[in-house]
Parts: sequence; C-alpha cells; structure tokens
Amino acid sequence: MKTVIPSLLLLLLRASLFGAASPQAGVTVRSYGQCPEGPVQLYTLTNANGLAVSIMDYGATVVSVVTPDRHGNLADIALGFDDPGTYAAAKLNFGTMGRYINRIGQGQITLDGQVYQLTKNNGANTMHGGKLGFNRHLWKAGKPDDASRPSISFSRLSADGEEGFPGNLQVTVTFTLTDDNRWLVHYDATTDKPTVVNLSNHTLFNLSGPGNNTILHDIVTVNADAITPIDATSVPTGEIRKVDGTPWDLRKPTVIGAHINDLGNKPPGYDINYVLNKNGTASLSEAGEVYDPESGRDLKILTDQPGAQFYTGNLFDGTLIGKGGVKYTQYCAFSLEAQHFPDSPNHPNFPSTVVRPGETYHANIEYVFGVR
Repeated sequence: MKTVIPSLLLLLLRASLFGAASPQAGVTVRSYGQCPEGPVQLYTLTNANGLAVSIMDYGATVVSVVTPDRHGNLADIALGFDDPGTYAAAKLNFGTMGRYINRIGQGQITLDGQVYQLTKNNGANTMHGGKLGFNRHLWKAGKPDDASRPSISFSRLSADGEEGFPGNLQVTVTFTLTDDNRWLVHYDATTDKPTVVNLSNHTLFNLSGPGNNTILHDIVTVNADAITPIDATSVPTGEIRKVDGTPWDLRKPTVIGAHINDLGNKPPGYDINYVLNKNGTASLSEAGEVYDPESGRDLKILTDQPGAQFYTGNLFDGTLIGKGGVKYTQYCAFSLEAQHFPDSPNHPNFPSTVVRPGETYHANIEYVFGVR
C-alpha cells in the first residue's frame, strides 16, 4: 500500500475545499510568497466535483492538481515546489512555456530575410523561450469572459527583443474547469512585427501522487503515426519518421517502461515530438492518454496543435526537492506537451509558427480527468 505524502498546499486545499459535505465550486486567491519580480498570488479553481487546480501568477504556473483515486482518496498529481523562489531557481522548467516551447536550433530564426539571434540556453540552442522564458516572469491576473465556470486568465507583454525574439507580443492564457472534470487551457497572442510563437503548458504529472513510485508502470497511448527524429543536440533533423516497428510506437496502450531501454538514448526515456494524427484539420482531438493501474487515475489530453512532446522525467536525478520534501528522481513524472514542432522556423516542411501583425495566435489544450 502506498503512502500519499501531502504538501502544505495539499493540506490547505483539503481543509478549504473538501472539509464540507460538498465542495464549493469557484475561484479563491491567496498570497503565495515572493518571486524575483515581486509578490506572488495563488489562484485555486474548484469545480462542483471537488477537482481543484491551483495556478500562480509567476509563470502562469500550475502548482497543484488535486484529484481522487478510484477509492476517493485525494492526491496532488502535479509536480512542483512549496514556494515561487524554488521555481525561479530550478534548472528544470515548469509553467507556461514561451515565446517558443522546446528547442530552436542554433538559437536562430529567419523572418522575411532577416536573421534573429536568440538567447542560447541549451548548448548551442534556444530552449523554452531562452534564459528567462515566459515561465520566469510575473503575469497579470484578469477576469476571463466566462464567469459561469471556475476560470482565471493571465496576461503579459513580451517586449520586442526579449530573449532576441522580434515584436511586442501580447499574450493571454485562460484556465477553466468544467463540471465534467475537464481542465481547459486557451492561449491568445498578437504581435506588431512578424515573429514566431509556440506556447504550451509544462505541467509534469505523477498520477499516483508525487513521491509514489515511478511512472514506468503507467500505460500510455499517443495518437500519432510519426515522430520528428532529433540530432545529438535534441533538435529535429527535419525528417518525419513513421513509428511502425519501433519502440516509439505508442498507438496502442503500452506500459511506459516496457521499451524504454530500447530507445537508444541516454539517459533512457521518451523525450520526442509526436506528429499527431490530425487528418488535415486543426480541430480539437485526442493527443493521448495515460492510465495508472494502481490508483485508477486516468488522464486524457486533447489539443488543436499538430504535435505533442512526450517526456518521461529522464533528467530528474533526486537533486530537486519538491512539495512536502519529496525528492524528484528519474522517471518520477511524465508530460505530454501539446505544441507545434520544435525548430519549426528552420524546417519549411513543418507546420508554420509565424504570426504577423493583424493575426491572432490561438492554441487549445484540454485535460480530462477520470478514474477506472
């Protein structure tokens, strides 16, 4: 039998959200410490079933996702830390990724014949927006348009030249909970110069609850016939390769650890962009699903984006200490990050990430929580 290790945040959520006979749906806010740019606020969204998602305005970062297992026991299934300062100092990334999630090769993009040199923060490459990506800035909280459901929006202006990216980019992300246990994430962005945009949510999950086993026993399905292979620096080569007959094939439910040592990478583990089966449309469709047989928790992820990065926590090594003093060790979590393809600006055969003045960038992700 596993022991759920509660963090201070989870204890507060239990007391405030689940102490009554029925949960109180809505949005609450409280102070949550300091980040390098000032005071931080934590916003908790709760639906009528008691599903609770907490997001702080530093990095528009999801701090906690509290859900029941098949027996009704609550656990916080999102990795994170007890204070904003630890998020700021962490070498690994959590939060809203931008201006461009994942890698851009050689830290360069070319738009209309002009070359832009971006901040290199991953060897020779730019990763997750540069040294200080969107997840390492304070956002401004605002009221979303839909007041009928627990929801909160955050916005920020990414100035022309920030981390080398051109254009003043005005960005908004809205988080919403529905009573059928869907967590909706919606991005909007506009610019005054041609630029590239690729935004996503970098929440890492352990469906058993952080500190309770690895995710290698979880069962994953990814709705993709192909991947974008990478070079030695983890940048796509430009090829789109079928997964048939390879350990990358996750089209049928597969135990995450079943083929992890057959992938040929070091450290072993999944960290690759999947080309989602979109059938030529940009509509919302299922990217993948992860199921934890022990807790019974099930997570489906839907998106209108063309790709999804499946990552299995390969780089965690126990040096990061998470909520409640939990050591984050290798394979302690997974993420399935809906996105455009990494390094798309340098591969004309990839879906374009260019946004021009007068256009609005949109991206949508849905997380559907259930139990079996």
